[in-house]
Amino acid sequence: MEMTEEQFTIIKQQIKDLVAIPDGFYAKKFDGIDVDAIQDQHDFEKLPFTDKGDLRASYPLGLAAVPPEKIVRIHSSSGTTGTPVIIPYTKKDVEDWAIQFARCFEYAGVTPSDRVQITPGYGLWTAGIGFQAGCERLGAMAIPMGPGNTDKQLQMMMDLHSTVLCATSSYALLLAEEIAKRGIGDKIDLRKGVIGSERWGEKMRKRISSELGVELYDIYGLTEVYGPGIGINCKADSAMHIWSDYCYLEIVDPATGEILPDGEVGEIVLTTLQKEGAPLIRFRTHDLSRIVPGDCECGSPYPRIDIITGRTDDMVKVKGVNMFPAQIEEVIAAVDGASSEYQLMIDHVNGRDVATLLVEVEPDANKYELERVIATEFKERIGLTPEVKPVDLEELPRSEKKTCRVFDNRY
Repeated sequence: MEMTEEQFTIIKQQIKDLVAIPDGFYAKKFDGIDVDAIQDQHDFEKLPFTDKGDLRASYPLGLAAVPPEKIVRIHSSSGTTGTPVIIPYTKKDVEDWAIQFARCFEYAGVTPSDRVQITPGYGLWTAGIGFQAGCERLGAMAIPMGPGNTDKQLQMMMDLHSTVLCATSSYALLLAEEIAKRGIGDKIDLRKGVIGSERWGEKMRKRISSELGVELYDIYGLTEVYGPGIGINCKADSAMHIWSDYCYLEIVDPATGEILPDGEVGEIVLTTLQKEGAPLIRFRTHDLSRIVPGDCECGSPYPRIDIITGRTDDMVKVKGVNMFPAQIEEVIAAVDGASSEYQLMIDHVNGRDVATLLVEVEPDANKYELERVIATEFKERIGLTPEVKPVDLEELPRSEKKTCRVFDNRY
């Protein structure tokens, strides 16, 4: 993607300011680099990447680019292992995030007359509070439920006539199934769903949309770069617009770090343009996508990335075959009678790797036939034949947050 003159000017000044901070993160990171020699986009692309390991090594507040008295809030990434990543926010950062999130709601067609039920978690995680801030900035009614307590979620949804659901895809599916099971669909007024925090396949998307009767929008973001709300798809397309006035976007080859042309799938790398508390230069997100070339039919000037296909660290290798969850979802999507939910269990038994794929199937499906069809499709598309076990709908676990679908039990 071509960097605009304005973006380059902002980035270069930001780098100068960051390396001037005594003992600051980027003063150390860019030690020995002649910042004045950065004269164009090509020079910028020679700068080293920032990754999550750098951020963990800076725990707790080594990333801060402002004095402590200017930090009004901290958030932490949702990872459950290792040293957490702490991201400091200034007052302006919080306001900028709300502006971006409100823009997301506007692109989804949410208006001040909507009632927005927010189910993602609050606290150190960026999700819940981001949805709420954007909702309030827009002027819609926020219903800050947080995760869990499905009985109360549905009661409030009916009593307050919620029109927009904000959730992870896993919890949106759980709520959709509960509404159908209880036969209360005629008492639900939802018209839109704004879904984020985890990738989800097309079959799951169609199930949620159909069962809830809503338009679905895919929101993008990560804690290290504000949180959810730095991009969303529009009515015209499933690709997500990225707010290029707040983030500069690159797509790189995950193995070599080389810049990829628009249209080629690689790893998303982001550079913040307005962040004060913890600006990031060339941050590797590990998310895999591509820049969608050309203009969007909606007329938006903001660049687009395709639906996230996975993460570089999601890949598992079985019997010499590399695979991503997105590929498994493509297999399931191609098989009539298979539902959206699955689990892949990988074990090491008697000296060899064994992959077992559990797939929920429709009630009237022929399980024996589906077992054969899914195994064949898996082999043709991915290059490996798993042991397929069709199971009944809702037999696999549901989550109020993110759902883990691949379990590697070999280590």
